[in-house]
Amino acid sequence: MKNKYSIFGLLAVVLYLVGCQEDFLERPPKDTLVDANFYKTDDQVLAGTAALYSVVWKDYSDKSLINLGDFRGGTVYRAWNDRDNVLFNTTAVSPRNGEAYRSFFNVVGQANVAISNINEYAGSAVSDEIRQHAIGEARFMRATAYTYLVMNYGAVPIIEDNIALLADSSKTRNTVESVWEFITRDFLFAAENLMEVAPEEGRVTRWSAEGMLARTYLTRAGVGSTDGSKNQQYLDLAKQYAESVIQNSGHSLLNDYADLFLFPYDNNEESLFELQWVYTTDYSAANTMVSQITFSNDIANGDGWGGDIGASYWMLSLYDGLIQTDGSPGFTLDKRLKASFMLPGFHYPEITQTVRDDEGNASEQELIFPAPATDAWVSFASPKKYVVGKAKDLQKNGGNATAQRYPNNTYMLRLAEIYLIYAEAELGNNATTTDAQALAYFNEVHMRAGLPEFIDPLTWDIIYEERCKEFAMEGMSWYDLVRLHYFNPQKAYNIVNTQDRGFYVVEPNQMPDATAWTVEKNLDATEERFATANSGNFLLPIPAAEASQAPNLLKPAVPYEFGE
Repeated sequence: MKNKYSIFGLLAVVLYLVGCQEDFLERPPKDTLVDANFYKTDDQVLAGTAALYSVVWKDYSDKSLINLGDFRGGTVYRAWNDRDNVLFNTTAVSPRNGEAYRSFFNVVGQANVAISNINEYAGSAVSDEIRQHAIGEARFMRATAYTYLVMNYGAVPIIEDNIALLADSSKTRNTVESVWEFITRDFLFAAENLMEVAPEEGRVTRWSAEGMLARTYLTRAGVGSTDGSKNQQYLDLAKQYAESVIQNSGHSLLNDYADLFLFPYDNNEESLFELQWVYTTDYSAANTMVSQITFSNDIANGDGWGGDIGASYWMLSLYDGLIQTDGSPGFTLDKRLKASFMLPGFHYPEITQTVRDDEGNASEQELIFPAPATDAWVSFASPKKYVVGKAKDLQKNGGNATAQRYPNNTYMLRLAEIYLIYAEAELGNNATTTDAQALAYFNEVHMRAGLPEFIDPLTWDIIYEERCKEFAMEGMSWYDLVRLHYFNPQKAYNIVNTQDRGFYVVEPNQMPDATAWTVEKNLDATEERFATANSGNFLLPIPAAEASQAPNLLKPAVPYEFGE
């Protein structure tokens, strides 16, 4: 077990870091596996779970979140880098695969350490409410990590005790059904023990856990299906928990979709769970994903490496009216397009852009996304979500940034998803639904985007495409396909295999005040336009570094023995 990236090594490591003094993220315990003198007050116990909101997710959020969630899901593509994920050729040595796997097991390991330390060392001065809340946080994070593990890798080892694991060389994977049961039990504990009002801003609550239970039961409804139908009991539970969050949490949708991503948006009334980042000299506590997806240093801080990232052609086709079948310029009423991706002529007054004249002299203006060159053979609808601009732009609202150090949080669960979960659970095993409540909740999301009320029967495809538009660039679309794959694998393959992921050029009708666009495929490009998904490549392979160090991971999975 010498490989430093083996899960069995990672699970014995605690990555608690000291920050600057400002909030709960910046005052966790320093660096020891067990500090019997630390967990003596409510504040110290809460500090013991702080790193679960940031540093342990770092390797996932930096690049893998978009690679797995959006590139593989087909909503976003990349022209030259990370093509293994764009084209469904992810292998055991693909970098993003290994980074994600390590990160998820880092979360599991640190959650286990937090639970152990609190149970063993929390002193009599620690209130029972805080003790149980902190354990609830740890079990919430562990369940979230296992959700990503089972949906990406299938059967994985369930680990509750890091120390015992170090002496157990026989540990192997547990069945998919066992992992989902483990996840459910953790979220149920969290829902019962987390406070309804967070003890500090940004921490998860009972409503966060109930939202995750709604998501979990919706997914579990299809697990193990042999006839293409879903478990009605689990569908009902998904509806029940979704309804509870909607009716009782006090959370609400923001009026303007674009505001979800205008800094500072952190921990707003729509948010149920976010990774918490801060501007700091500590690389591990800052949001580095922004550097990876920003299209140019002209709107960044010495970084901006996402110039070949953009909405896929398939994604653009989902925005009603944008791509016209006769090749004429089109537009869409859907406000989510501009808030998610940049088309030529889109104006973003909150971001400063450096521009240069023909002589190379630089000046600055409010960002207007540029049109492609006259002879361009490829252009990109570059990401807008999470892109917040230069340091001077953030400083207007009390923030700051430098290269690879951004302060904005990463959404993991929003109320909008809970509305759509209810609608999908109500649809259940039916081809359509006209249920008034399901339509009302669907329209809460749909009409906020500036679209007219949807009055036709809902179908799975309509809800799925709504989710793609609502959550593009949030690492979600791949997991929608995995949920489908549990009960209808062929349909999941068909969706992936018909998503156009190839090159295109977006031409505005005029600049700078574009009002319509022509999106033309580049059919002469040699790059592949379509992925090929099948039963052999739908799930990710266990990273080679892990399999070589722990060969038991390649053995058949076994049921987990739950202690009652």
